[in-house]
Amino acid sequence: MFRTMENLSYTTTVILAGGLGTRLRSVVPGRPKVLANILDRPFLAFLLDQLVSADIRDVVLCTGYMADDVYKEMGDTYKSLRLTYSKENIPFGTGGALRLALPHLNSDPVLIMNGDSFVNIDLTVYLNWFFKKNCQASLLLTNVPETSSYGKVVVAEDDLLLAFEEKGVNSGPGWINAGVYILKKSLIETIPAGTPFSLEKEFFPKLVNKKLYGFRFDGKFIDIGTANAFAMAEEFFLSI
Repeated sequence: MFRTMENLSYTTTVILAGGLGTRLRSVVPGRPKVLANILDRPFLAFLLDQLVSADIRDVVLCTGYMADDVYKEMGDTYKSLRLTYSKENIPFGTGGALRLALPHLNSDPVLIMNGDSFVNIDLTVYLNWFFKKNCQASLLLTNVPETSSYGKVVVAEDDLLLAFEEKGVNSGPGWINAGVYILKKSLIETIPAGTPFSLEKEFFPKLVNKKLYGFRFDGKFIDIGTANAFAMAEEFFLSI
């Protein structure tokens, strides 16, 4: 039985935690990116704490690279969360990993989070906005002073997402994809099964100016995917 908006705690959350983390290996050797140590805690714990605060209960971890290490560290529960694992044996990309996890998704819609980024937001605000908007797909957008390293997102006044601009095309302040999505299951089911597929490059661009909306939130954001960004992570979390 799929749950909807009666109780946000029934919203299944997927964390995409299978990345290879090749750009971080010089500073985080021998560990998957989601277990990178920050303030004596794995980065993943900060995402899980955010879900605990939102009273979410059901989390699916999409693992791949060093998947067994993630399970050994996190186990089947974290505080009030129940952790389920969807393990890919070959790299399927963000979209392929999400599609593989489909049998574990017990709500409609589903909240999805990248396992290497964090935005300081009360997730219940985002979820409530989605239900009131009555849309099928959304991205959480955050404002940064320099978009060239991320790629800029163009959004209309009614929140309809109009365009993605590639990294390095334009500089200056603007809205970027913060790596937190809400998707209806019917859209997840359109992702081809058993093959590599990218949410960012193949899935979301097809929804632009049609079904995809952006929730703009001006909160602190970090992506730990590079050594330079990871070096700022402790200061970031201490500041919030």
